[in-house]
Amino acid sequence: MLNILRENKEIILVKFPILFPLLYGLILYIFPEFETQLIFITILILAEPHFGATWPFFLNSVNDGFIKSKRNDLMIIPSLIIIGSLLGFFLFKNLFLLIFFAANIYHVMRQSFGICKLYCKNEYEKKIQEYLIYFFNFLFFLIALFRFYFPLIQTDDLIILNLIVISMFLLISIYYVYKFKFTQNFLVFLTGCLIFFPTCFVINPVHAIIMGVTMHYTQYLFLTHNVHTGRKKESSNENNFSNKKYFLIIALYAIVMSIFSIFGKFDANLLKSLILVPIIGQMLHFYLDSQLWKFSEKHNRDNVLRHIKIV
Repeated sequence: MLNILRENKEIILVKFPILFPLLYGLILYIFPEFETQLIFITILILAEPHFGATWPFFLNSVNDGFIKSKRNDLMIIPSLIIIGSLLGFFLFKNLFLLIFFAANIYHVMRQSFGICKLYCKNEYEKKIQEYLIYFFNFLFFLIALFRFYFPLIQTDDLIILNLIVISMFLLISIYYVYKFKFTQNFLVFLTGCLIFFPTCFVINPVHAIIMGVTMHYTQYLFLTHNVHTGRKKESSNENNFSNKKYFLIIALYAIVMSIFSIFGKFDANLLKSLILVPIIGQMLHFYLDSQLWKFSEKHNRDNVLRHIKIV
């Protein structure tokens, strides 16, 4: 297994990281009594490290001039996001959590298509990937909305729902392979479409966010580590993050935020409200990434894109 991982790590971690949701689902359905532990361990080793990786990525000295030139975008708007999240959580919590879920899906969807663009050279194929990834992610958002927020879709409807969704996906996959052949681009596309498929069958909505999104987490961790490594090789700036400091920041962030996430299980209102801390961290991640991976910006092309190794 380790040899396969070493030899094909880009396929396993970025192009088609299907092993992670399969392992998650296997543990969940074989050992349902360990559901809480599974959620916590996944948050600790994948979810929060992925959110934590934003900070050394963002605060690297290579971005100093970029941050100063975009003070409104990279300093003022994040401050407003923090204030808005605080107000939303305490004044209209249900709506705020729906907005948070929508932002989560949009962010993941944008990364999925962004990764397709990294590997696919055919413009028409990219356009098909874009439309279909957006379609399936929007479909899964609606399914989640009408299962968990406005429960119009009942448990008895799930078999029919899954048959419809799987049939749609099979037909689209047959068309895709017929049109563009079975290549690794298809696997990348498949990943982007399937991430939120668990909304169709899980009972606990937490799994709708975590199970498939494990693929998103590994993609992000792999790519940001490549960028960190590339920047480090080129930089002589002592203020830049060493490998030790880079991993330490991510590990500390993951531990602290994972502990805060546990407080959502408490009955006491004060402790329960502490789950807002990792939620704010995630909201900042959604926004900052939209700016830091925007390759229409020359700075990002020079300091991010060229450090991503494409097979």
